[in-house]
Amino acid sequence: MKYTKLGNSDLNVSRICIGCMGFGDNKNGQHSWTVDESDSRRIIRRGLELGVNFFDTAIGYQSGTSEQYLGRAIRDFAKRDDVVIATKFLPRTKEEIEVGITGQKHIERMLDKSLENLGTDYVDLYIYHMWDYNTPLYDIMEGLNNAVKAGKARYIGISNCFAYQLAKANAIAEREGFARFISVQGHYNLIFREEEREMAKLCREDNISMTPYSSLAGGRLARRPGERTKRFDEDSYARLKYDSTAEQDNIIINRVCELADRHGVSMTEISLGWLLTKVAAPVAGATKMHHIEGAAKATDLTLSSEEIAYLEEPYVPHRLVGVMAQNTLEAAGDKHVWSTGNQRI
Repeated sequence: MKYTKLGNSDLNVSRICIGCMGFGDNKNGQHSWTVDESDSRRIIRRGLELGVNFFDTAIGYQSGTSEQYLGRAIRDFAKRDDVVIATKFLPRTKEEIEVGITGQKHIERMLDKSLENLGTDYVDLYIYHMWDYNTPLYDIMEGLNNAVKAGKARYIGISNCFAYQLAKANAIAEREGFARFISVQGHYNLIFREEEREMAKLCREDNISMTPYSSLAGGRLARRPGERTKRFDEDSYARLKYDSTAEQDNIIINRVCELADRHGVSMTEISLGWLLTKVAAPVAGATKMHHIEGAAKATDLTLSSEEIAYLEEPYVPHRLVGVMAQNTLEAAGDKHVWSTGNQRI
């Protein structure tokens, strides 16, 4: 395993981050592909054995049970100071807004609940999960700064935002002496490269680490064309993101397959090997042992500049989907408060 500093911080993180969205109690039937605690623990333990020290979860994943599973596993298999735990908070609910819960108080309450779920006194990285158009940005930044000052969060990150929003937030933080965002978790992979338009450039200039989700495009970049899995058939959100561009994306996927055969490695290794040339640490979701094993191996793969260009050449612009499509509507004034249980989180 290889390691890197996370943005402007002293966090030394593995180049692969285990995404814990697939861990948790699926009692509400939202994600049929999630795994129970015993399987989650085996995957987390294997990740630790492979040198992974970076784990990403959220209070919104399976009603907080993803945090609970991760917290118990870390307590049993690792020293707390040896791992980097990231979790995320949701926007204020309509009910909170109606009764006057401020953005600062909301963040305090959400973080306290996450710390309870994780069974720890602090998180290393506390992430603003999605832009809250119903809460003043100053309140968000002050609330996050309060968390850092209280020692409950070492650093802060952001997810699902536009480059101008990240720049605006960090400008407020710089002006007010607040904690600044050191990382951004956006939608970025070999068949969805829209983050390269502005976000990647901002991050390079300001030393903000990119830790993208959907790094294998819901498994599409890890399977040969025609191969299907339970998640492939049942993950409606992944289909929303990728089905409309499947024909053009398959050209790239076939090239991933070709290079995997040439190197004698998995498609996962090729796809993540490419992404590792662009970002600090991809978030790799894992619901089977071979998922984390393949992701870890990617850190040992070196692609030539010609191979990178070969993978990138067929790409065409993609429309924004999911959370970022909603961000576009809200930024234009089409307000829509999502429930915290919405699967598009």
